[in-house]
Amino acid sequence: MVKEKLIVLKEAEITNNCPECFNQDMKITFYQKHLFGRLYHKITAKVTHQIKCNKCESIIYPVNWTEDIERIFEYYQKMVNPEKSSTKFTALFYILILSPFVIAGVLFYLSQRGIISI
Repeated sequence: MVKEKLIVLKEAEITNNCPECFNQDMKITFYQKHLFGRLYHKITAKVTHQIKCNKCESIIYPVNWTEDIERIFEYYQKMVNPEKSSTKFTALFYILILSPFVIAGVLFYLSQRGIISI
């Protein structure tokens, strides 16, 4: 079973007016999607964002953005440096791949020494 996790890349407090409550206390967060499985850890190229008001706790969707929020978003988007998309295999993967070769080698060695017959 693969687990998805959003890793925070950048988080910043912004002082634009909230379109819901007109407070000037909001937070912008950029996330990168990581996938964790038993055999691998994959870093995807997908970067998402969220703007949230700290007072009314509402998420500000792009439909409600003002021009100021769009400018701030573009500024912070340029500052985000996502990790390269990659796949890293776990130790379990290497054990499962190498174990048949090791077993075959041991069996071949034992059959050559006359200990077992195949």
